[in-house]
Amino acid sequence: MKIIERIKLILEETNPWWKEKDYSLKEYLPRDVFVQIEKFFSYRQIIGLIGLRRVGKTTLMLKAVETFLHKGKLSNKNIIYFSFDDFSSLDIEDILTAYSDFFPDIDLKKGKFLFCFDEIQKLQNWQEKIKRLYDIYPGIKIIVSGSESLFLRQKAKEHLGGRIFEFKINPLNFKEYLSFLGKENFFKNTLLYKQEILKVYKHYLKTSGFPELIKVKDNFVIYKYLKESILDKILFKDIPILFRVENLTALEDILDIIMRYPGQIIDSSKLAKELVLSRQSVSSYLLYLEKAFLIKKVYNFSKNLRKQKRALKKYYPAIIYPSYVEDKFSLCFENALIWQLNAQFFYRDAYKNEIDIIHIGQNKEIVPIEIKSGKINTAALKYFLRKYKLRKGLVLSFDTERKEDKVYILPFYKYILPQKRKAVLL
Repeated sequence: MKIIERIKLILEETNPWWKEKDYSLKEYLPRDVFVQIEKFFSYRQIIGLIGLRRVGKTTLMLKAVETFLHKGKLSNKNIIYFSFDDFSSLDIEDILTAYSDFFPDIDLKKGKFLFCFDEIQKLQNWQEKIKRLYDIYPGIKIIVSGSESLFLRQKAKEHLGGRIFEFKINPLNFKEYLSFLGKENFFKNTLLYKQEILKVYKHYLKTSGFPELIKVKDNFVIYKYLKESILDKILFKDIPILFRVENLTALEDILDIIMRYPGQIIDSSKLAKELVLSRQSVSSYLLYLEKAFLIKKVYNFSKNLRKQKRALKKYYPAIIYPSYVEDKFSLCFENALIWQLNAQFFYRDAYKNEIDIIHIGQNKEIVPIEIKSGKINTAALKYFLRKYKLRKGLVLSFDTERKEDKVYILPFYKYILPQKRKAVLL
């Protein structure tokens, strides 16, 4: 079968709005990030959706299609969706040729269009091809998605600088997870539904926030999904395409170490000796895992920026297997909140005073935050408050609430669910 004929078959299958007059995305559940993305629909710049596999990038792209049809009043035939997952050697001109076969009367230089390209990083020299489309046809709004940052390579920045807005699509946060389960009443009345919230949160941790797992109860099924549908494909398919990885087993070992013990401080030199690798290889592999969104790096806080970049670093995995949640709940509890609060800094000094998060607000106010699922000790927080002469600190507990001097101890759900955070802290 000729490539154009194959593209036409795929376009016909994946663009149902060409035939459905009143297309709507079935079973769509709202994501917080879509509200932010929608604000940029009226701008000419490209919208880039980036994030892990299976977090819902394609669904958000199709929601954009629905929005442009209903609110943007675009003609159904003026919208194209195409995934490059299995078409790395294509040229965008091939898609335009196939598209013109369907609608020969359309002139891309006249009128408004929406082009949605999924898994764009699979397309060879995608940034050059997208730039050409952007420059030649000013009436086309372009949305692209990628399973890693679209600016990993310097030439992408050079070609598309100023032409693209990137949005990170994360797994579901806990509020979204409850909404997907139809349990919005839980966060509208946390006092009444406290026990249910605590029970559901433990299952939320086991799913790592992936939408397709929200109703799956079997731990083995969850494990198989996380490992085979996400981790293995990223480690053995996506990362080797982007980077030169000489030892895939070592890359997997490093991720496994971080998954088993979330939040550990990693010294590249010591880990290199342990794995019989060069320090440069370990540093590179950590960077690859971070760029693929599989781990998060958190820096040791210092008011000296240069010292801060050279200081200790903690690493947190994006995915944790269900068995780890059961065996190491306190670490997994901390890990999830580190991601949900988008922590950038922790604190540890020579005397081993340690604080999980150092939050820096928009007004530069510093607030130390501890995460404790069990016994609560506020000594390190109080020390930090005295040292930096701060007004307040926070402990996010599993289910404890009280106040100790300047330290607020609060159940995590009262902080991360809507309408609670600002009243307590910000």
